[in-house]
Amino acid sequence: MSASTGRSAAPERRAGPDLVGVLVLGACAGWSLVAAAGREARPEGVLLAVLAVAAGYALGRISGSLVPVAAATCAATAGLLLAYASRDGVPGATVDPLPGHIGVSAALPALAAGAACCGAWAARTAVVRLALRLLAVGCAGTALALGSAAGCAAALGVLLCSLAAARMRHRTVGLAGLAAVAALVAVGSVAVAEDVLPDGLTVSLEGQLTPERVLLWRDAVELAEDHPVRGTGPDRFGGLSPVARQSPVAAGKPHSALLQQAAEQGAVGATLLGATYGWILYALWRSPRSTPVVLTAGAALTALAAFACVGNALSFTPVTMGAGLLAGLATARPPGDGQQGAEPGVGVVHAHG
Repeated sequence: MSASTGRSAAPERRAGPDLVGVLVLGACAGWSLVAAAGREARPEGVLLAVLAVAAGYALGRISGSLVPVAAATCAATAGLLLAYASRDGVPGATVDPLPGHIGVSAALPALAAGAACCGAWAARTAVVRLALRLLAVGCAGTALALGSAAGCAAALGVLLCSLAAARMRHRTVGLAGLAAVAALVAVGSVAVAEDVLPDGLTVSLEGQLTPERVLLWRDAVELAEDHPVRGTGPDRFGGLSPVARQSPVAAGKPHSALLQQAAEQGAVGATLLGATYGWILYALWRSPRSTPVVLTAGAALTALAAFACVGNALSFTPVTMGAGLLAGLATARPPGDGQQGAEPGVGVVHAHG
């Protein structure tokens, strides 16, 4: 696909992902109300998460089309500051005390690293690009300082993926690989909860996840099987799970967004959660930004999806808003009326394969 062809088709490409996003997010909000109808449920948390994603996405689209480097730098810096301050009780971002938790201290550094690397690809000078990539390294160091080895590994992985993306001519292959990674983690978490893995592997994974988390997952599976369509209702897991009621640190959650959706909103809710991730990948695939920017953001958001499958990352408003913000930055119209050469040093800017 030539650059001129890509520019002429840009308006048509942008309308589709936006429409899909409105439909998916609207369905998530609407179904939470359906699942809560006639019950003592509280859908406010789901509605707040949907609003945070939408607001972050809109902010990212606007700022990314005007000042992409400055917007990405501010997003990365804010993510690091929130991650560091979360241990002191930032509203909506309190670190959960469950042993082995994967929450704010892992998710925000990974998203911040993604924003920094996206800003590096949009920068026009080598000095700025180097500074932003060093900021991504700082994100990994911050996660490690907060005691999150997973967050450190994710931030470094995002940086490496960003550097490797410069050699990829077609974003389709990269995004398909990221989708496969997220699907593998999701299937693995369900397999652990269902106790269908070999004994040796199950014992090994339980050691990493902690036995208490696995018991919470199994309670979530039982509730999902008992209420397969509408679930038990939003925010009711803590009162219905025997393990959550007896645990002083579970905070009423199974510490898996996928299993929580299945338990509280049934199969439809779990499907809509997966559809949200699918919409983001679709928006990235159709993005007018360069392939390295798209794959960098995709890597960071896939890391968040993996954390959400095995932790409580999506329970915090700064994380959900940060995810929407990063997606918006990576799908924003490039400065200069959609000129595809906005990111320097990239040979093939928009190739779907």
